[in-house]
Amino acid sequence: MSIPMSSPDLTAAEIAAVNDVVSTRYLSIGPKLTAFEEAIAAYAGAAHAVGVNSGSSGLHLAVIAAGVAPGDTVITTPFSFIASSNCVLYQQGVPVFVDVDRRTGNIDPALVAQAASDLAEGGSAARQWLPPALRNSPPAGALRAILPVDAFGQPADLDPLLATARQHGLKTICDTCESLGAHYKGRPVGALGDVGVFAFYPNKQITTGEGGMIVTNDDGWDALFRSLRNQGRDVFDAWLNHTRLGYNYRLDELSAALGLVQMQRIDELIAKRAQVAAWYNQRLAGLDLIETPTTVPQTTRMSWFVYVVRILPPASRDDVMARLAERGIPGRPYFTPIHLQPFYRERFGYGEGCYPVTEWLGRVSLALPFSSVMTEAQVDTVCKELVSALVP
Repeated sequence: MSIPMSSPDLTAAEIAAVNDVVSTRYLSIGPKLTAFEEAIAAYAGAAHAVGVNSGSSGLHLAVIAAGVAPGDTVITTPFSFIASSNCVLYQQGVPVFVDVDRRTGNIDPALVAQAASDLAEGGSAARQWLPPALRNSPPAGALRAILPVDAFGQPADLDPLLATARQHGLKTICDTCESLGAHYKGRPVGALGDVGVFAFYPNKQITTGEGGMIVTNDDGWDALFRSLRNQGRDVFDAWLNHTRLGYNYRLDELSAALGLVQMQRIDELIAKRAQVAAWYNQRLAGLDLIETPTTVPQTTRMSWFVYVVRILPPASRDDVMARLAERGIPGRPYFTPIHLQPFYRERFGYGEGCYPVTEWLGRVSLALPFSSVMTEAQVDTVCKELVSALVP
């Protein structure tokens, strides 16, 4: 039995919607994009939604809107996909990492509060939070924002993060690229901070192939995002007149048509993913050397992006992953800590020991095959082989 790491969940309706667009005169910004944006805005409880060509592009534009300039700092997590910190570097800012909650892998609000206070104070208190290579020559800018990530579909603990942001006059950029459909204390994620960004890569809850969506309640930011994604043209600009520096971050009509049909199925898709996660939980609960995911009380609706277990010592995650591969079962390390990526080591002087919880998670976390089209028989096979792979 061949079991893929992930698979998109597409039906004849999605295929028909994409084919219909080909017969129209709209292939770039058009009515399907508008409808898709309206669907996401309504679902997330946001005043505005702006389609872009990836979640990474959306995060970049959010950092621009937050006013991040060369030398400015943004507090974020080292336990994430690399785009959540690279977006700060695009503006020549400096990501300031703080460690995460062991239970969820999400940024630790208490550490964020301490880092924000110390960075505001400056001096030696601030330097301890900076990348090692910058501690003797701190960046000259200001702290501008907090950028939490909803790891694996579980919302970050946002209320204390928002309180810290208000205390220090910071913007909150919510990386919700992995959590479309999740609820935090009964509220849908996305527009709970100043801005949120969803992503629609093929392994996400819904897919447009490539694509992303920015959500915000700020009218001015909505207009700014629409200009920035379209090479800096404002809606009132004359043809080929560009008000500001912008980017080619547009979401095309074919992708929007696909996403619009996926949004019509969003509750079905999330429920199917929850069922697959439940099958895994039932089969793996209570096993030695395996820790299953924890859903914390403030997560009133989990939106499963991936299913990640922890392979506990004396077992080795990498050895288990290799044995699974020999049996035809794919697995992935989720995540390799950002600060230990080669580029970050070289540029910022990071090494082992900087963020102990993140590094522990990076050593033990294993993503198993997961998607909304996965069958119970496939879950049975993965679990059987996983238990067998724990033994050398």
